[in-house]
Amino acid sequence: MNKKKIRNYQIASAIFACILGTLLHFIYEWCGESQFVAWFSAINESVWEHLKLLFFPMLITTIIGFCYIGKNMPNFLCAKMLGIITAMLFIIIFFYTYTGIIGKSIVFIDIASFFVAVVMGEYVAYKLTMSKIKCNKIVATIILVAVLVFFIIFTYFAPHLGIFKAPVTGQG
Repeated sequence: MNKKKIRNYQIASAIFACILGTLLHFIYEWCGESQFVAWFSAINESVWEHLKLLFFPMLITTIIGFCYIGKNMPNFLCAKMLGIITAMLFIIIFFYTYTGIIGKSIVFIDIASFFVAVVMGEYVAYKLTMSKIKCNKIVATIILVAVLVFFIIFTYFAPHLGIFKAPVTGQG
């Protein structure tokens, strides 16, 4: 698999994740608060629910990419998993750092950090895909499935922690 083809795939993945993630912010309301749609879209303004906007589009590109690229790139699945985790951690760390410093959340900064996180995650995935790291596809799959399950479970049974509470309403 050539470098240019993989780079173009990662760019397309980032664009797809940004567009779908943006749509997923609204789709729960658009679908009449469907319990099925709640699994993969934000149901409130909590940081946890906003991580879904990143996770699910990037998971979709991981699955598609595994069929397209992953067969020829032994570390593709690990690279994508680490890219997703990096992007999620960036959102969490950045949000709590800047809101801790200035004392409030600013929508424009939150939106911009989402796009930065997606690009960062896809860049990490690209660099790791091109590297010679050793990878355990089973571990990567278990981590991705575990995160997916946690998103579904915590949609309905959110722990009483700040990350699960909407900043304005305090609902979680």
